[in-house]
Amino acid sequence: MTPLLPQQIAPVDTQQRALTDAYLAERIDALQAYFLGLRVQVDALLSPQLPAAAGKAYPYGRCEEITRELYALLATRLRQPQAPVEQLLHDFMAQGGIVRSVWGVLREQYFQNALQFGGLYVDVANDTVDVNKAPVEILPLTASGLVAVRDLAHFRRTAESYWGATIYANHLLPSLAPLLPMVSVSPGRLRSGLQSACDYMIALMCRDNFEQAEAWLREGPPPPDEEAAALLADTPADLRPWTDKGRDEAILACQRARIADCAADDRWRQARVLDYLRSLRGPAVTS
Repeated sequence: MTPLLPQQIAPVDTQQRALTDAYLAERIDALQAYFLGLRVQVDALLSPQLPAAAGKAYPYGRCEEITRELYALLATRLRQPQAPVEQLLHDFMAQGGIVRSVWGVLREQYFQNALQFGGLYVDVANDTVDVNKAPVEILPLTASGLVAVRDLAHFRRTAESYWGATIYANHLLPSLAPLLPMVSVSPGRLRSGLQSACDYMIALMCRDNFEQAEAWLREGPPPPDEEAAALLADTPADLRPWTDKGRDEAILACQRARIADCAADDRWRQARVLDYLRSLRGPAVTS
C-alpha cells in the first residue's frame, strides 16, 4: 500500500469504522464541548498575536494556525489524560484508532485544515471563512466533503476559486521549482508568492519525482513582469535565475533532482525548504 503523505486523509477501513462506532459515535456532544473548550484556550493565545488577514480580524483566515495549535495542545493533553474525553480518545488510540491532522479541499470550494478521528471529521476552525459559523463542526468523514488534493491542476482550480488567484509557473526561483512550481497572485487576498510550501504538497511533488512540477513549468505562463520584479526584489541573489532563461533553469532543476533521486533525500528537501524561508526574509544584508 502506498504510504500516506503528510496530512493526507487516512482511509476509513473496517477497523476504523468499528472503533469509531465503539468509542466516538455516541459521544459527539461530549467531543463537541471538549473541543470548544480547547478552542477557547487557543483563541486566547492566538488572537493577540495574529494580525488581521485580508483586512479581517481573527479568526478569519486562520484555519491553519488554529488547527495546528489545537492539535499540539491535544497531543500534550493525551499524554496524561485527565478529562473523561481525553481518556476516551487515549483508549481509542490505544486500540488503533487514527488521530491525525489532515488537509485538503473541502466541498471543492476551498483549502481546509481539520482533524481526523477514525471515521470522524473534526473542524476546530469552522468559523475562519464565515465568522458567523460555529467554531467547531464534527461530521462523519464521508459526509464532510473533504478530499485530498489530487494534483497541481486540482490545486490551481481551488486556489483560483478560493483565493481569487492567478497561478503562474515558477520561473523566478529555479532551484525551488521542483518543490514549489507555482506562483500565486491574488491582489487584496493573499501575499503573492510560491506555492505550495505545505508538507502535503511538497510530498506530492516528490511522489512522482517532480514530473508534474516539470510539466507545469513547461506549460504554465510566466508571472507578469511587474509581479516578477516585485517578488525578485525581495529575494536573495543566489536564489534568482543565473541567466535570462528562468524557465529553462527551472525545468533543468527538476531533471537534475530526478536524476539525483532528490525526492528520497530528506536533507535535500529540508535545504530547499530553508531556502524558501530565506527567500521570504529578503536579501542578506552585507557590510
